[in-house]
Amino acid sequence: MFAVIETGSKQYKVTVGDKIKVEKLTAEKSGTFIFDKVLLINDGKGIVLGAPYIEKAKVGAKILAEGRAKKITVFKIKPKKRYRKKGGHRQFYTQVEITKISGS
Repeated sequence: MFAVIETGSKQYKVTVGDKIKVEKLTAEKSGTFIFDKVLLINDGKGIVLGAPYIEKAKVGAKILAEGRAKKITVFKIKPKKRYRKKGGHRQFYTQVEITKISGS
């Protein structure tokens, strides 16, 4: 059984037991979180598609950790103008473990 959820304007294919990193969630650390934006559920017998989301479908998750991702380098340059600017960015994330998939 798997589901496709949407969080942080991204889509993730998840099964029970998966550990994924998503954009920072507004939940307490070491708590639980419910994803209610479920796009698709496949239970092995058939596929249920939402338009855009499936009503009454939920994916439960346990929050494991919060942190910041690896730094990426942002480099801007304008040729022939002596303009160069170097910067960086580290995205905040929340690591969750999928515990339950429910819905019709």
